[in-house]
Amino acid sequence: MAERIEVRNKILLVATLAAFLSPFMGSSLNLAIPAIGQDLDGNAIMINWIITAFLLVSAAFLLPFGRLADMRGRKIIFVSGVGVFGTASLLCGAANSMMFLLLARIVQGLGATMMFSTSMALVTAAFPPQDRGRVLGLNVAAVYVGLSVGPALGGFVTQHLGWRSIFYLVAFLSILVAWASYKWLPNDRHRAENEEYDLLGAGLIVASLMALIYGASTLHTVSVGPVLAILGTIGIGGFVWQELRAPNPILDIKNLISNTTFIMSNLAALINFSATYSIVYLLSLYLQVIRGFSAQAAGFILLIQPVLMAIVSPYAGRLSDRFEPQIVASIGMSLTAVGLAVLVTIDYNTSIWLIAGVLLLQGLGFALFGSPNMNAVMSSVDRRFYGVASSTTGTMRLVGQALSMALVSFIFAANLGDAKITSAIAPELLSSSKMAFGIFTVLCFAGVFASLSRGKVHTRETPPSESH
Repeated sequence: MAERIEVRNKILLVATLAAFLSPFMGSSLNLAIPAIGQDLDGNAIMINWIITAFLLVSAAFLLPFGRLADMRGRKIIFVSGVGVFGTASLLCGAANSMMFLLLARIVQGLGATMMFSTSMALVTAAFPPQDRGRVLGLNVAAVYVGLSVGPALGGFVTQHLGWRSIFYLVAFLSILVAWASYKWLPNDRHRAENEEYDLLGAGLIVASLMALIYGASTLHTVSVGPVLAILGTIGIGGFVWQELRAPNPILDIKNLISNTTFIMSNLAALINFSATYSIVYLLSLYLQVIRGFSAQAAGFILLIQPVLMAIVSPYAGRLSDRFEPQIVASIGMSLTAVGLAVLVTIDYNTSIWLIAGVLLLQGLGFALFGSPNMNAVMSSVDRRFYGVASSTTGTMRLVGQALSMALVSFIFAANLGDAKITSAIAPELLSSSKMAFGIFTVLCFAGVFASLSRGKVHTRETPPSESH
């Protein structure tokens, strides 16, 4: 028994460390964006793509890697992902042009995908259902710790050591996590390992999501953008058709279509991240370009939100073990929507205390939504589908994040064109940000209804992992 607990704790530690890496890098990068643009001579549209390209690749490959992990073993996919992520981080740090950095970010996105698709599944499979909310809360808290440390450390490193140091630091941390993962994670085998992999389904979802996200991100800047967005949507329909007829599908739609908790929880995640991901990015530009704060000062202000998220998330996970995730997560999304509504009113003279109050409110909202929503998803499926379930929610998260950046890119392209992000375009930047916040507010309020429609989780007589 003691040995089993030790193994569980090591799995939780490794998954938690990995969960820290990508958000830490992403939030650090937000503060380095102006410096990268100046150093590599990037315009507003190209700078946005340094963020969006990572999300595009991560979203497109999550489900295929999740299914592969369920079939062939989660450890090998997880450890390989950490290695690819760390190697790509070194390449990002060595980039001498925007195009090289963009390509390295794409490789980095592939590595992150391999981690995303397995980390939650590893944790969920290791712990009993009654502890699920607690451990998922800790895992989500690690994400928020990464988001917390990122702005402050990223701003400090960018200001004193240069933006490249962010990537070198992430590469070093990745080496440590890869070593621990290889040594500590037990070898795993699954009942699906002898099934045939659905290559057609994998190809369809990868191509469709990339076309949809790229098309949506370039509606105003590339002539084929609208066509790609439409083709991507059609391709997703083709993926659904393939999965309904495939003997061993990537996503078992036949069984999941009647799973209201699974469907509505994933829809709520998609809406939540679509409405919220760009907040820190926009506020970083607002504080540095419009208000004139240094990268380090802006980082400390933005630190408020993820710090609260990191503190509250483990308690939110425990709450979802005692009370319905449906209620806890919906309250969280409602608070986030209120915070977004306040951001629509910001101007050149908005009190920093008001910005801080909004960040506190949104930090609480994100925390109350995150781990309870994940608990609802993972509690609604059989354990042999943990990889796919984790990947599906991860796909919703990353597609939502990419669509959030796509909307910002569209608004920036329409209002700013190819102008450099400097104080000279502060009026246009402010109006563009307020427009984005307004759209996100409406979207977030709509997401509350999806969250409330998920149904109950705790009324089942047996844990979902044992009921199939």
